[in-house]
Amino acid sequence: MSNPSKNPAENEPFELDRIDRAILAHLSRDGRISVTELAGLVGLSKTPVQARMKRLEQAGVIAGYRAVLSPLRMNLAHVAFVELRLTDTREAALQAFNRAVRAIPEIEECHMIAGGFDYLLKVRTTDIADYRRVLAERISTLPHVSSSSTYVAMEAVKDNAAVALP
Repeated sequence: MSNPSKNPAENEPFELDRIDRAILAHLSRDGRISVTELAGLVGLSKTPVQARMKRLEQAGVIAGYRAVLSPLRMNLAHVAFVELRLTDTREAALQAFNRAVRAIPEIEECHMIAGGFDYLLKVRTTDIADYRRVLAERISTLPHVSSSSTYVAMEAVKDNAAVALP
């Protein structure tokens, strides 16, 4: 999805004005909105909206576009959060873990954590038996994993991948 820049200046915050924020708010709700409709919503003509979108894409503010899939319709409603502790947290070990975790499709998110454990995973599977298999065969065999704790989600109260705009 995203392509982190090798130029440090491109990783700095990008100044957004009111129109940019409006464009981003509409695109985050509906990435397939036509430029003409978007222009009408933000009060500009089509050409300046296209130019702004291109500038936001080039600056990396818009990192990409994608379809939002329904896990329920795809029989992937089981969600577990997994705390992982590693045996080694030196840079080489972290890089090896990071590379390996990216190869497991059931891991929807992986975050390095500052706290009582090292990583927090969001794992999506068909059911508890499928999760147990993924935990035993894939997660537990990741490099440097020493222990895990699983928390099964009973209900998603808020599940929003959109970035909140200030």
